[in-house]
Amino acid sequence: MEDNKVIISKHPLIKHKISILRDTRTGTNEFRRLCDEIGVLLGFEALRDLPIAEHEIETPMCSMKAPFLTGKKLAIVPVLRAGLGMVNGMLTLVPSAKIGHVGLYRDHETLEPKEYYCKLPESIAERLVIIIDPMLATGGSACAAVDFIKQRGGTQIKFVCIIAAPEGVKRLQEEHPDIEIYIGMLDDHLNEDGYIVPGLGDAGDRIFGTK
Repeated sequence: MEDNKVIISKHPLIKHKISILRDTRTGTNEFRRLCDEIGVLLGFEALRDLPIAEHEIETPMCSMKAPFLTGKKLAIVPVLRAGLGMVNGMLTLVPSAKIGHVGLYRDHETLEPKEYYCKLPESIAERLVIIIDPMLATGGSACAAVDFIKQRGGTQIKFVCIIAAPEGVKRLQEEHPDIEIYIGMLDDHLNEDGYIVPGLGDAGDRIFGTK
């Protein structure tokens, strides 16, 4: 499954934290905290190729040319509502990033996404766009989110999720082979209702304490 466009984390901290997320005994507060922490770790992976340039600074000991980010414009775009659970973690790494939102809901009969909201930062064509959603299940919502961003001019797009099903990864690769996909853990399959197995249940419900 893994190739140069699909990056599945091997980090033991991510594996450990996802195991706690899966547990039915993990409550809302801890679930939210873990999504933040995993968001930081996955964001570190997804932003590993940000461009840098050297600038002269003075340390307490001497002058030196030090590496700094070159000011590449970033946009973090959570897929509502569950994607909101990863925003703070990503902002820990890049607090100056602009935030967009894509609102989708899944038709429970067709399992296909329906758009109800899309608001993106200005100059989206000039930005590296990081789409975040805890789960990549059927791939419908992920593909729709990428579609919306491309329709509005976005060209530099990465997708970051906590867990994924092979079916969703395959669909996202087929429909958008140009984007990189960052995955915390790749699960086994989708069940007949389109939920990831073993999964972690409904991420939105567990983040917000709803049913």
